Amino acid sequence: MPRKDVLHDVVKRALVKDGWSITHDPLRVEFGGLEFYVDLGAEELLGAQKDDRKIAVEVKSFIAASTLSEFHTAVGQFVNYRLVLTETEPERTLYLAVPEVIYTSLFDTTFGRLAMQAHQLKVMVFDEQQEVIVQWIE
Repeated sequence: MPRKDVLHDVVKRALVKDGWSITHDPLRVEFGGLEFYVDLGAEELLGAQKDDRKIAVEVKSFIAASTLSEFHTAVGQFVNYRLVLTETEPERTLYLAVPEVIYTSLFDTTFGRLAMQAHQLKVMVFDEQQEVIVQWIE
């Protein structure tokens, strides 16, 4: 099983504060003889509708020397996880969880916005100090 990201527990607490129930830690997905581990699986019960909203969250802290290199890795991981989840759990939406400071300095730039659009990234921005979700970007 892979090692947890440095901010894994921060994101987990932020999801719980936002009304999500953590169902998998990690979310193990088997496909084509391979095992994939997405950091978190969660569900949200939507009031009177009684429909579950299911998500998978891949947490990235971007603490390495090169945030651009980490971005490349995160996007590749996201695209592969999304592909596998589309086949195995199509009702589950995948999000990439990133700290607010990284979102502002990398994702919310001309390149970052273009990459998010081109790769159809769904991003969950969180405040690591307050342990809250700041923004969901579809």
